[in-house]
Amino acid sequence: MASPAKKVLVPFADGTETVEAVGLIHILRRAGAHVTAASVGKEKQVVTTQGIKLVADALIPDCVGTTFDLIALPGGVQGVPKLRDCVELESMVKKHAANGGLYGAICAAPAVVLSSWGLLNGLKATGHPFLMDKFPPEVNKVDERVVVDGRVVTSRGHGTTMEFALTFVELLYGKQKAEEVAGLMVMRPQHGVEFTMKELNPIGWNSNGIPQILVPIANGTEEIEATFIIYILRKAGANVIAASIESILEIVAAGEVKIIADVLLEEVLELSFDLIVLPGGLGGAQAFANSVKLISLLKKQAESNKLYGAICASPAIVLEPHGLLKGKKATCNPSMIEKLSDKSESSNRVVVDGNLITSQGPGTAMEFALCIFEKLYDRNRAMEFARVMVFV
Repeated sequence: MASPAKKVLVPFADGTETVEAVGLIHILRRAGAHVTAASVGKEKQVVTTQGIKLVADALIPDCVGTTFDLIALPGGVQGVPKLRDCVELESMVKKHAANGGLYGAICAAPAVVLSSWGLLNGLKATGHPFLMDKFPPEVNKVDERVVVDGRVVTSRGHGTTMEFALTFVELLYGKQKAEEVAGLMVMRPQHGVEFTMKELNPIGWNSNGIPQILVPIANGTEEIEATFIIYILRKAGANVIAASIESILEIVAAGEVKIIADVLLEEVLELSFDLIVLPGGLGGAQAFANSVKLISLLKKQAESNKLYGAICASPAIVLEPHGLLKGKKATCNPSMIEKLSDKSESSNRVVVDGNLITSQGPGTAMEFALCIFEKLYDRNRAMEFARVMVFV
């Protein structure tokens, strides 16, 4: 008989760091955990960093009295004070810790939340490099990407989110499960190294003014890919529009994270975009492939020699069958490589061929977005941002 799923609480608020919240929820659900994403506010809808709207599964008061195997706090400079000041959450985490429960925090949350509650006293911990001086003297500060001390796990920032989440997977389910999840997601074999891309037929990607980017989303879209792309490119300074191809703005992503789009696809069909980029997720990619309006938009983009891209399932499920990879080198999720007519560059994590960029999966999403950042602006700016994120 299978053991019951581990119960995990991920609280968030307006201003919570999108990448960290979505990464934690998605990766732990992939491992088999029952994750409750709970809002500390009065509404389930929250606006996370870079204006990305998520919908929680519950409110924190709904979770009081539930026993969790793990409570994990995302960061976000604007979000962590709301977590810290939530009396119900503080009481829950303190009781959980007193009972020997596994807990942790990332980015701004270790210093601002856990240490202010006295839950890091006498322990080794880390946090975002910009906030290490916020730890009180009772905390043994450590400059490492992920730190485990007893039943507490802390980490540095958006760029360490996947390592942070996988550490919990290992602690809850074992090393084999963590390695399995990492493999399926195409995680980086070595964290903290510089990102690279395989580029063929290089052209300049500079736009006239602020880059205009369209990111379509659908039910079944891979939430790590969608949110990481939107977040990083908005942070870069681009105008990124998340457009639902469904009949409503809210979509339920592959890992059941609920995302609210900015617009419906119909509302932007007459607009001009410098770049259209498709996240993956099998269900989402199939929905894209069946959307006559989206395919028409993509074909016009390609025929105009404008920029387009896709990650994970979308190169194989959307671009290839519609002739949008003809004469192009591309990569996709390793499980779908056989669907590509030209597999010669498919072992690369990110491939750029002229006006096309493709990538492999959730574990390559940050590299994919950073490579777009580099192509739209320059390598130095992209690397500077990668360092701030503690990706490199």
